[in-house]
Formats: sequence, structure tokens, C-alpha cells
Amino acid sequence: MYIDLLTKIKNAQAVKKEIAKSAYSKMDERILEILLAKGYISGFEKKGKGAKRVFDIQLKYDKNNDGAIAGIKFISKPSRKIYIGYKDIRPVKSGYGLIVVSTPEGVLPGGEAKKKKIGGEFLFEIW
Repeated sequence: MYIDLLTKIKNAQAVKKEIAKSAYSKMDERILEILLAKGYISGFEKKGKGAKRVFDIQLKYDKNNDGAIAGIKFISKPSRKIYIGYKDIRPVKSGYGLIVVSTPEGVLPGGEAKKKKIGGEFLFEIW
């Protein structure tokens, strides 16, 4: 699940690891694609076959060796789902952050969901 994925990335970045490993799922793959496109990770690759598939995620650091991810706020949780309409999608941290929404067209960044006028489950904010 995406909460486990993001927690592993954040914890690995806190101890300055180069690579984080996480179990494979299609939703996690889409979230990693979004994080890669927005510059929060350096890259990722799928390894293994069948039930033993995993992601190797290359973490990204700046010149001062600080992680690219400063914070994550989980909005929807398995116990409580939060939904958001496209009109309610707002910038995070004055445009320096990112909202990720699970829509009927798949997992999308907030800006793209707003352009397509699609709402959905408000998964998390990252900055």
C-alpha cells in the first residue's frame, strides 16, 4: 500500500540510504512514476518475478545532502477515506508541494486532476 511505500522512502532518506526497497503493486508503481516526474526520487526499477516482485527506489538528495522529500501528510487512511472535488484541489506549500489523488482515471497529481476536472480520493500531500 502507498502508505508503507512512502514511509519506507522517508525513513531511508532520513538515514541517508542510496536505495529503498518496497513490495510491488500497480498503485505503488503509478505513485513512483509521479514522484519521479516531479523530482522527489532519482529513479526506480522493478525486480523479481511473480509474488517476489519488489521496487528498488533510488533516493534523491540535494547539495547539502538533505533529502528531496521534506514531509509527507497522509490524508486518506484505510480506516477513513477522504474524497475531494476538483474545485477543492489547492496548491501545497505555496506550490512547492504536491497533492496525489486517486481518480476513476487512475492515480493523478493534483494539478492534472484539476485540469481534467476529476475529483477522487485524496491520498496524500508531499513537499
